[in-house]
Amino acid sequence: MSEIIASVEDVLYPIVANINVYLSNYILVFLLVFCADYFTIRTKGVQIRYIKDMFTQLTEKRHVEGKKSISSFQALMVSTASRVGTGNIAGIATAVATGGPGAVFWMWVMALAGAASAFVESTLAQIWKVRGKEGEFRGGPAYYIEQALGKRWVGVLFAILLIICYAYGFNGLQAFNMASALEYYIPDYATNGAAVALGIVLVVMTAFVIFGGSKRISIITSIVVPVMALAYIGLGLFITFTNLDQLPAVFAYIGESAFDFQSIFGGFAGSVVVLGIKRGLFSNEAGMGSAPNAAATASVSHPVKQGLVQSLSVYIDTLIVCTCSAFMVLIFYVQSGGTFGELNGMPLVQMAVNSAVGEMGIHFVTFAIFAFAFSSLIGNYFYAESNIRFIKNSPVLLTVFRITCLVAIMVGCLNNFTLAWNFADITMGFMAIVNLIAILLLGKWAFKALDDYTAQRKLGKDPVFVADSIEGMPATQCWHIGSDDLKDVGPQPVKEYFEEAIDADGDSFEPVK
Repeated sequence: MSEIIASVEDVLYPIVANINVYLSNYILVFLLVFCADYFTIRTKGVQIRYIKDMFTQLTEKRHVEGKKSISSFQALMVSTASRVGTGNIAGIATAVATGGPGAVFWMWVMALAGAASAFVESTLAQIWKVRGKEGEFRGGPAYYIEQALGKRWVGVLFAILLIICYAYGFNGLQAFNMASALEYYIPDYATNGAAVALGIVLVVMTAFVIFGGSKRISIITSIVVPVMALAYIGLGLFITFTNLDQLPAVFAYIGESAFDFQSIFGGFAGSVVVLGIKRGLFSNEAGMGSAPNAAATASVSHPVKQGLVQSLSVYIDTLIVCTCSAFMVLIFYVQSGGTFGELNGMPLVQMAVNSAVGEMGIHFVTFAIFAFAFSSLIGNYFYAESNIRFIKNSPVLLTVFRITCLVAIMVGCLNNFTLAWNFADITMGFMAIVNLIAILLLGKWAFKALDDYTAQRKLGKDPVFVADSIEGMPATQCWHIGSDDLKDVGPQPVKEYFEEAIDADGDSFEPVK
């Protein structure tokens, strides 16, 4: 059987790989860049003007009672869980090693611009979200495509592409990365049963979370993501501050490489610009249609509030986490005389950390890989579940889907199906294209919502959105109540997540009246 699979991969892999390269390096990158720049201009740099509001909105309480109601901060953690993955570690190292240190500069540029795309798509997801029986909200590109554009079949197409990409492709890849991390500790891990054991453990852990519903997912990610991110950021800061004398050389390499135009135009697809842009955009997923599925779940008083929060998630992913990885690798680059040798990807990160803090650094990076990958598994599943419910809200279908997700994780631990991963990348490309076209067509409603938010802020109000106040806006299922009907539910935000985590069963949580 394995020989048949290998033969199929040998035939199809070159075809799929070429399609993937063309789609991601040319069509998708240019479309993402265009949208990022366009939305930045149309929103007058909302991702810069309202940085303060991004943080203040994190403390907003839920406005809807219900066992499964999710706050703004919890929605942020779910989206950040998916955004922050192994690509923030190994992906950065690959971009820098392949394209040069200047890739970091272009990664920063696209994070700043791409945050505008994240704002628009997340605001739209909030406007056209739907409410469940237990206070939960669902939404995302499939939902605003159906409601605002009136094209359910396009919404179903998007949902199918996202499910294939995130639930099966990317989650299988994350599982494989976790299993591969054992190679440093367990020789022949793939054949001696260690990968099977890890697969079983990972399946059980994932099952505990996903069968607990969206509330449990949000609780778990609210704990795992901050702890994981802070620990990794702490390591990056420690290495940076203990090597401050290397920073001038690091920035010199970044600047020199970023504007090496001969290199840029000599091989554009693999240039420092394209690799930096791709790493920034693909890591933070701004405009690609994934994060809006989490953004829609938040109970907030105005759609723009969650749009701003999701812009902050882009900054957390790229400007903070990815930058930590980049600096650790580049400090090692300076110390090695401006060369990485044959090192690339995860081995490069491990060697860089080992050089800075010793062997314990390798142990920490391995732990970080597991933590990042597991949080991505949970976040990716969350997106896929929302889209399964969009296609057909059936308990039986949902149960079958959850089982197949667990199977994909187990298979991912045991096999490196390169063909499957490339196919997942292709589905992501088409998924992103569908979403980008949709938000370009619907962007005007996000702009009007932003104008409404700005007008209320200038009057000193806590903005409350009423859909009927926006002339011509397509019908929405929510947003038909005013400020007099809103009420804050639950204890103080942030504190709430740690208190709720004590309750293992998210379905038993009763909000404070």
